[in-house]
Amino acid sequence: MKYMLNIYGDMSEYEDLTPEQNAEVMQAYDAFWQEASKSGVILAGEALEQPETATAVKVRDGERLVTDGPFPETKEQLGGFYLVECKDLDEAIEWAAKIPGAQNGTIEVRPVVNFEQ
Repeated sequence: MKYMLNIYGDMSEYEDLTPEQNAEVMQAYDAFWQEASKSGVILAGEALEQPETATAVKVRDGERLVTDGPFPETKEQLGGFYLVECKDLDEAIEWAAKIPGAQNGTIEVRPVVNFEQ
């Protein structure tokens, strides 16, 4: 079964990182990627640009509403994701706990709908 592991965190925590601290964070994510790739569970993964680059689109009563980010009503914002294929939710949770962002943010584990079933 496929699961989306969405990485949520407070992006302001990264603003004051030294280059060395940023390198440590990137090394931790690279180590996760390498481990998950070797195991065969990784299907895709990407980091996202800062929340200020986001655009939200809604359609209400036939009218398109476009809002630029950031969205101050939320403290944690989506910073990236991994798409994994695991045998079950328990395995997906094990992988989610290994993502470095779980240490100071939240990893949302969501099953991907299989429309072919």
